[in-house]
Parts: sequence; structure tokens; C-alpha cells
Amino acid sequence: MKHWLAIAMAALLSIAGCPLALAQSPTCSAMTPGQLTSLGGFVPFPADNPWNTDVSSADVDPDSANIINYIGANVTLHADFGSGDYNHQSIGIPYQVVAGTQAKVNVKFTAYGDESDPGPMPIPRNALIEGYPHPGNGDRHVLVLDKDGCWLYELYHSFRKGVLWNADSAAIWDMSIDAQRPYEWTSADAAGLPIFVGLARYEEVAAGAINHALRFTVPATRRAFVAPAAHWASSNDDPNAPPMGMRLRLHPDVDISSFSPANQAILTALKKYGMILADNGSAIYISGAPDSRWSNDDLHNLGTITASDFDVVAMNQIYTNSNMPSGAAPSIASFSASSTTVARGKPVTLSWNASGELYNIISPVVGPVRGNSIVLNPKSTTTYTLYSTNQFGRSVASVTVKVKRR
Repeated sequence: MKHWLAIAMAALLSIAGCPLALAQSPTCSAMTPGQLTSLGGFVPFPADNPWNTDVSSADVDPDSANIINYIGANVTLHADFGSGDYNHQSIGIPYQVVAGTQAKVNVKFTAYGDESDPGPMPIPRNALIEGYPHPGNGDRHVLVLDKDGCWLYELYHSFRKGVLWNADSAAIWDMSIDAQRPYEWTSADAAGLPIFVGLARYEEVAAGAINHALRFTVPATRRAFVAPAAHWASSNDDPNAPPMGMRLRLHPDVDISSFSPANQAILTALKKYGMILADNGSAIYISGAPDSRWSNDDLHNLGTITASDFDVVAMNQIYTNSNMPSGAAPSIASFSASSTTVARGKPVTLSWNASGELYNIISPVVGPVRGNSIVLNPKSTTTYTLYSTNQFGRSVASVTVKVKRR
């Protein structure tokens, strides 16, 4: 309804001879395919998503001071990204943008397959792995954005094996909605959060503004999480330890006028959107994408900011084992094929009727889908499985299409 209302209003303004004042935000299609390329102003997820929400006037959590002291009031802000290499590795978490024509490949899960989204996924053979050109044995994240489907694919501890990929875990995010992992499920990040949306990118600071929260780490977290996180990675029950998903916001009265324009863009984002705790790691390290245009010396100047310059944004609900949210997983009323026996290469329509889901994935061959049907041309007998997922879990249904050889 809102979409058609906007069109009608635009038409009326045009007829009246008034300037068209209905500006539209860039969409997924604005992104440029390639490695570390431009997003054309596109910001993943809706404007009201937690990553994109202005928290500059949000209340301070009553335990803010205790949590800051637990992290270490004197620890300094650090940009965990930059230009060039450090110990033969690039600095930051890379990404790549692909078109909808990018071939999809299967992913074999080596650790958290039960909490991962199944493939296939459009991961290029030359996809940049975190730490490239010599990724080593660190987190080895791989981030892929599909500009045509508006899907985000993220892998953790990933290795290419011929044309396939192995990964400890993986998550698929619909960038057009307020996506969420099931409670207590990891993603490619410890907190069950998307990684890409929390990265600082040079393109943004060059344009003068980062319009989303940033991702950060601390050494010790609590066995708890707050929205938008869905998972913890700790056995620590100290109430002063920060839970995953906690947001820090830079004090509004911190004077940033002496910093470079690039650093001012980062610090302004930390005042407006804050930074969201996503993983265990070094103390208040913020994440970003590598880029040859970063000045490492300039980024180092962020170290004059300390944890004591931040507040913890009010946490309305902290989830632990004792109060985990509960609800119904999606319901799949039907999942069927227009024909269960076909000649090789003949079209088959898969149809489904599901409710309560945030997103659907069909495996193998297909990947994430919208709507309630898709046309395929199977070349061999295949069992297709529909995975319907929401914040409370996942439901599955399967159908087999037998292919006759002439």
C-alpha cells in the first residue's frame, strides 16, 4: 500500500508541475560487481534495522560504568583495518559483490552445520578470504553480496577445496528485511550477527558519513546476549561482563574536531549509531574492510579515544539460559513438484506454502528464494529440500523429482 501511495503522490506532484521531492535510497542493484567494490550508497537492511538506527539520544544503561570498567576504562580504540599488509596478511575483513549470474557452489560444513544455512552459495573461485594473500588459520571470513538477489552470504573459517568450499559455519542474510538468526544459533560471527554491515569502508568515509553501527570485539564476554545478537560464546556469568550484541556509544561531548575528516566520519558514526559487540577478540577493536586508500598512521590516531569515552546504550532485555525467548518455528503446509517424474531437461515447478518464516532456502541447486514457486530444469534425479527459518528455529520439507533418461 505504501509503495502505491508513493507512486500516486509522485504522479500528482508531476502533474501539478511541482519538483519531484520523493527521493529513493540506493538499492542493492547500485552495487558494483567485483572485489572490495562500491556499494553505490546502498546500506544493507531497512532504515529501522538496529544496525541503521540512530541511538544518539538513547538512554544509558544503569550498569554502564561497571561494564566499561570490566572492559578496561583505559583501553584504547583501535581500527582493526587499514592498507597494505601486516605479517603478510591484509588488514581487515574483505568482501566481494557478485551478479545474480554468479555460479552457485555447495559448501561443506566442518563444525556448526546444524546452525548454518545450507548452500548452494555464489562464491567465486577467487573469493577473498580474510587475511589474504596468506590467510593463515585465523577467522578466514568470506563475505559475498549478491547485487541482483539482494542476499548476503557469510562464511567462517573457510577453505576452498577445488570448486567447492569448506567452512565451519555460514549464514545467508536477506538484505531487504530485518533478518535475524534463530535464538542460540551462531552465524559467521560469534554473536549470530551479520559481519559486513558492521564494517567501516573507505568509500563511506570518503563520502563523509558512515550510516550504520560498527562491529567491535572485547577479550571477555558474558554468557548472554541482547538484541540484535542471537548467540553467546562464553561460559562467564559475571553480570559486569558485556553480553554479545551490547552497544557502546561515544559520548556526545567528546571533542573530535582535531581528527582528520576520515576519523571524524568514524567517530561521528560512533556517536550516532555506536558499535555493536560481535565477537571475542582484542579490546574495543572496530572492524573494517581493507583498502589501499586508508592511512594507517591516521587510523592509529583513534587510539587517543578510550573506553571511558563511551557509554553502554540501555539494554532492555538481556537473554540468558533462564529466559530464552520461545516461539513456533515456521509451518510448512506443503512443498511439491508439478511433476515428480520428468524427462531430462524438462521444466518442473516447485511450489511451497509456508508461514511464519523470515526466509526460505531450497537445497541443492537453488539457494535462497522469495515468493512461493520456482521453475527448474533438473538434469538428474534430485531430492529438493525446503528450509524455512525464523527466530525460533527451522522447519524442513522435501520432494524428489525423478529424471528419466531417453
